[in-house]
Amino acid sequence: QVQLAESGGDLVQAGGSLRVSCAASGRTFSSSCMGWFRQAPGKKREFVASINWAGGSTRYADSVKGRFTVSRDNVKNTVYLQMNSLRPEDTAVYYCAASSVSYVVVQESEYHYWGQGTQVTVST
Repeated sequence: QVQLAESGGDLVQAGGSLRVSCAASGRTFSSSCMGWFRQAPGKKREFVASINWAGGSTRYADSVKGRFTVSRDNVKNTVYLQMNSLRPEDTAVYYCAASSVSYVVVQESEYHYWGQGTQVTVST
């Protein structure tokens, strides 16, 4: 079992940068694909980025490609999401999730452990 705790959410101006982190506990973190999802008010939760167990393979939603970077440190049991060139439409609660597979996946149904979320607000 994996327990996840996000941190780093904040209020930033459009065009700014922010890094959110997800600390994981549990034996299976280093063998799990990790993902980031987000949910804006009134909208469904959507995929943002994911990274395979070793960090060598990543996937991004088209809306964040080129602006966001996902990475992980298996020694620290932490996954990161670096967000640059932030836009007001990036405003959402960002969730970290752990999959039961090691290869990179994007479907929400593949993720079985979720954090409580961290709020990112981008102002104009």
